[in-house]
Order: sequence, then structure tokens, then C-alpha cells
Amino acid sequence: MSQTSFSPDLTAAVTTVPFQRRTPWWVWAIGAAVVLLLVVAPLVMDIPTNQMLARVGVFAVAVLGLNVIMGYTGQVSLGQIFFLGFGAYVTAYGVQQEWPILLTFVLAIVLPGVAGLIVAFAAARLGGLAIAMVTIALPIIGVPLAKRLSDLTGGSQGISARFSDAPEWSGLADDQWQYYLVLLIAAITFVLVYNLTRGKFGRALAIVRENENVAKAMGISPYRYKVMAFTIAAMIGGVSGFLYMVVVQYTSPETLAFHHSINLLASMVVGGAGSIAGSILGGFYYVFVPNLTNEIAPTLTALIQGIILLVVLFVLPGGLASIPHRIRRMLRSRRADTDSSPSHSK
Repeated sequence: MSQTSFSPDLTAAVTTVPFQRRTPWWVWAIGAAVVLLLVVAPLVMDIPTNQMLARVGVFAVAVLGLNVIMGYTGQVSLGQIFFLGFGAYVTAYGVQQEWPILLTFVLAIVLPGVAGLIVAFAAARLGGLAIAMVTIALPIIGVPLAKRLSDLTGGSQGISARFSDAPEWSGLADDQWQYYLVLLIAAITFVLVYNLTRGKFGRALAIVRENENVAKAMGISPYRYKVMAFTIAAMIGGVSGFLYMVVVQYTSPETLAFHHSINLLASMVVGGAGSIAGSILGGFYYVFVPNLTNEIAPTLTALIQGIILLVVLFVLPGGLASIPHRIRRMLRSRRADTDSSPSHSK
């Protein structure tokens, strides 16, 4: 007599799409207005402003990559700047060798991704301080390595590559063309990551982040998802490296310096970890706040930025992206208090 065993589908919570509330019309209206503003802005702004906004796009993508591994997966990574620098060097070398620009773009994504995959095989088995040490080693090793491989990287002098000048048919100035290139590639990257994190993959990452034992019980491999997240983050870092060369057109070992990784981490925290909007706000923070603090007090730049970070951590643990949620929660609380007041209970 055969026995029939019942095996519950423990992955249902991951694969079932939750109920999605209808997005209010005003959210779409604000989104359309922002898109229109971003498209029109470079046509009315001056060259320095367009370059600053293009840099915001570059580092928003870099923060997005860091968010994939830290914000969504909960793994510590202090070496994201290495992948940005790697992508920048691949782009510069490809341009100097006169490779097709599309091939250069693909390699600027794939090669950092392969490097990220190799690191992830070791780092994903670790946790806490151990994985932090592994990722810290990336920029620390990257700087002297870039100086030694002078035939490929230009050594301490760095390497330049001019490839993003506006074509004549566009009718745009160079700064406008570069801005639109960054806007297009950054927008595609953000949409892809948004869809990725809202699907089965994103729900699995959330479970791994909250409790790895629960993830294992549901048939989710924490190791596999950590490796995948780290690799995706590295590839996004490569995208930001390509965009960096679009705007700056020059890179050197300084691009890989460890303090840039700390700045990226601070930008992610201030903008909002685990948030698409937080990554964009982080890009603004990375570009504008240092310039602002330099103007206020050049000798106290690090101190002022540290104070800003501490204030955000204490007042807004969810970063600037959590402000709308806090406002909504406050309004609901006041409405509930009003409804439960004695005048309404009669």
C-alpha cells in the first residue's frame, strides 16, 4: 500500500504577488512633472549646472548598486567604488583602443560583474565584520594595482577618453548631450532594478535579509541570492563607471580611493536604504552636499557631513525617502485622534 505524503508549498509567500493598491492620480501627475523637468532642464540651464546634474545621475546609479547589496539584501559592502572605477577604466581603455562604443559599454558592465561574482563566491559565505573586511580590501588593492598596470591604466597619471561629444545631427551642446546620455542609461537601470526588486527575486532578498533560517525553510538559498545580489551590484557599479567617463572623461587611481566608498555609503543612508527614490536622493547628496560644505567651511567639510549623517540617522532612520511615509503616518494618527475625540464620540 503506497503512502501519499503531503508537502506544502513553502515558496508560496515568495512567488505570490501581493495585492497592489491603485496608485493615486496625483502620484502620476508628480511623476510626469518630474520627467518633464528632467527632459527640459538641460535646455535652459548653463554648462556647470548640466554637468552637476549629469554627475548626480552617475552617482545615483552607483548608490543604487550599493542599495542592491546593502539596502535590499542586508549585506555589508564597503568596496562599491571599486566596481565604478573598474567600469571607468574598461571604458577608457576601450575608447583608446577604438573598440565599438556598444562593445565597450557591454564590457564595462560584464567585467566588473565577473569580478563581483568572483568576490561574491567567498564573501557571500561570510557575515558581519568578515564580509566588511573582504569588501574593504577591494579599493585598497585597486589603487596600487591601477598604478602598477600602467600600460592599461596610465599609472598614477590616469587615463582620459573623449567619446561623448555631441554629434552634429543632434543640435545639442556637449554638456546637454552628455546629460541626456546619462539620463537615458540611468533611467533604464533604475527601471530594471525597480522591476527586479518588486518581483520574486526582490521578495526572496527581503526574506534572506530578515532571517536566513526562514529563507532556507522556504527553499530559498541565502548563499545563491547573496552571490546574485553582489554580482548585480557590481554590474550596476560598472554602469556608473561608464557614465562617469561619459561626464568626466578621465579616471585615475584616485577614482578607486576608499573614502569614495564611505561617501557612497553615507549617501545611501541619507537618501534611504532599500529605496529607489533614496538612491536618487543619495546621488544629489553625493554631488551637492560636499560642494555646499566646502563653501561654508572648507576645513570642516568632513565634520559637517558627519553631523548631517548623524542627524539623519537619529531623526530619519529610513533616510530622506521616508519623509512622505512619516507625513502620511502623522496625518493618519491625527485623523484617528480626531475621530476618537469626545466631540465625535457623542
